[in-house]
Amino acid sequence: VLYFCSRFSVKTLIDRSCFETIDDTSPEFNNFAAILEQILSHRLKGQITWFGYESPRSFWDYIRVACRKVSHNCICSIENMENVGSSRAKGRAWIRVALMEKHLSEYISTALRDFKTTRRFYEDGAIVLGEEANMLAGMLLGLNAIDFSFCLKGEGLDGSFPAVIDYTPYLKFTQSSDSISSDEEELRTLGSSGSEGSTPENIGPPFITDENSWYNKCKRVEQKYRLALEQKGYLEELVRLRENQLSESVSQNKLLLQRIEDMDLAHKMEKEQLEYIIVELQDQL
Repeated sequence: VLYFCSRFSVKTLIDRSCFETIDDTSPEFNNFAAILEQILSHRLKGQITWFGYESPRSFWDYIRVACRKVSHNCICSIENMENVGSSRAKGRAWIRVALMEKHLSEYISTALRDFKTTRRFYEDGAIVLGEEANMLAGMLLGLNAIDFSFCLKGEGLDGSFPAVIDYTPYLKFTQSSDSISSDEEELRTLGSSGSEGSTPENIGPPFITDENSWYNKCKRVEQKYRLALEQKGYLEELVRLRENQLSESVSQNKLLLQRIEDMDLAHKMEKEQLEYIIVELQDQL
């Protein structure tokens, strides 16, 4: 679910950047940042203390170790920021700085290549240990074409609250029928044009633009089919998630009802005991 949401969030973020500047007030960016934070926090191991207890970690603890090999990195700058105290807030500041520097994809790729460090920080089944992680790193290249503008003192850096994802836009996400190239080709092209030193020759051969050709019609049908298939998988996963949440809620409701019945019974017994004591005291008086 998170991987599919990340694809849609990058797509909507690129589309929105064509009309307005992306900053902290953009709902598309807030959703993208929340999704990326959830991906980097998925099955993250805790830190074992001297007393044998496991304390929670933030994805920033992984990034600052795995991304130190990136040339001209911003790790030390974020560590020394005065207004950013918690580890989670530093991780959110790093996402914004990396986007403004147009190096977010490079950071993620470098961290994933350090497989030893990644295995040390994440449990089996984590998203960053799967094949989707490498595709995510390539997908983030498209964000290099966007000029971001963030304030590193805003409410978005508040590390006391977890990231919340709004799934509503991805349930009704539709792609224009006039789009010919696939999402992967479009993101790759945008990433090439946004990176330093890129030239028009690096973008690659253009696609056929004849709308009446059978080739373009087949490409559009194939795109619609892939999009529908991805949304179907996303909805099925979301339904399973909601069913699990519903079953947990039902079981918790039963426990609460049983607890209320026990409390009512205890209250009645206590009331009867108090009435008996009152009768005895009246007899004594």
